[in-house]
Amino acid sequence: MTLIKSISGIRGTIGNFPGDNLTPLDIVKFTAAYSMFLKEKNDINEHITVVVGRDARISGEMLSHLVCATLSGMGINVVNIGLSTTPTVEMEVLHSNAKGGIIITASHNPMQWNALKFVNEKGEFLSASEGEYILNLSEIEKFKFAEVDKLGSICTTKDAIARHIKHILDLNLVDVNAIKARNFKIVIDCVHSTGGLALPPLLKALGVDNVITLYGEPTGIFPHNPEPLPEHLEDICLAVKENKADIGFVVDPDVDRLAIIQENGIVFGEEYTLVAVADYVLQNQKGNTVSNLSSTRALQLLTEKYGGTYAASAVGEVNVIEKMKLQNAVIGGEGNGGVIYPTLHYGRDALVGIALFLSYLAKTKISCSQLRNTYPDFYISKNKIQLQAGMDTDALLLFIKEKYSMQPIIDIDGVRIDFDNEWVHLRKSNTEPIVRMYAESNTKEKADQLAHKIMADIESYLKLHTNH
Repeated sequence: MTLIKSISGIRGTIGNFPGDNLTPLDIVKFTAAYSMFLKEKNDINEHITVVVGRDARISGEMLSHLVCATLSGMGINVVNIGLSTTPTVEMEVLHSNAKGGIIITASHNPMQWNALKFVNEKGEFLSASEGEYILNLSEIEKFKFAEVDKLGSICTTKDAIARHIKHILDLNLVDVNAIKARNFKIVIDCVHSTGGLALPPLLKALGVDNVITLYGEPTGIFPHNPEPLPEHLEDICLAVKENKADIGFVVDPDVDRLAIIQENGIVFGEEYTLVAVADYVLQNQKGNTVSNLSSTRALQLLTEKYGGTYAASAVGEVNVIEKMKLQNAVIGGEGNGGVIYPTLHYGRDALVGIALFLSYLAKTKISCSQLRNTYPDFYISKNKIQLQAGMDTDALLLFIKEKYSMQPIIDIDGVRIDFDNEWVHLRKSNTEPIVRMYAESNTKEKADQLAHKIMADIESYLKLHTNH
């Protein structure tokens, strides 16, 4: 019963009433607005091309028909790659010389959700201002559809994932021979989405012959909460141990996030996917790194160890990429298992994350848990603070900022306060009346303590505010 319009696109639950949920009318309206934006941006009369792909959600096929037909109706040619991954759509935009792409996925949201995500001619998510412009166009609804002799064509291709894998294999840092020599046994959890179409051929191409697949068929009926967090990964943790596997890989439904399971059945830690991949990249490509403000400090320490500079961005892939370009970063991403390797493309990509991680693990000749033990232990306490509707969250964040003004503060996205060996980050949600709070320290107890300390400050503010 929800429709959320944001700069990254439109997402919501399927069914019910237009404007309140993600209905066929909303899909047509937003696709038409995106089409107008592209036509205005490119200022050309001839047909332009847009790539469309989707994850395996039950509603995906219906949405795909609507999106493709609307694009055609707007005079835009469509390359429909069907069931695919978010990074594959981004790569296919470049391959097709398209002017943009639409990814039909609600990422890690439950199966009743779906979404349209828009990318530009570089296969990168739109900027905040571009997203805002499309939202405005959709509200105005003055769409100019094409006349009958100017309708766009729709063609399909089944080769996009294979092309994506080929580009990964061509990377200098992907060492197929080393991976093959290790003879890895690997368990994968594809959550009944398109990871089941991408991970098995990727691993085969990397020289891994012994693969045990959980939930590989892309039915769209998720067997567990599809967000790859430790509490949702019991099945694969057990399968890794029972099968005496070397490693386990878990992806979300659109395959842009990667979680890793150690050979002992313990999660590697979503924050450490990027850390491990960055470790390998920085040994071979000297340079800088970027992650968002809510990601572990481990990446900064690692970057400085190799003589590079670390920078933090606001939360959100588009913000990370913008900062990466400014910093000329060789590797970056988000602490949720999102790896961005610009040598391939600017987008979170679990497939390249797997290829780089396996290359590194193969070359080190150590186990997954031994590799994890080479990194400092940091723990992040993640909390939500419920606010009354209409409450001024900016005033609350300002209060915290002023209270800790003697500490180093970053305020590009909420408030992040750095202490000696720990930090706390508060940011308001764009979708709920909550403040998200992340606190990191070198033990779980210390991270929770820091979170409770800031929580007590917030509670005192709320009491004061309520009294007034």
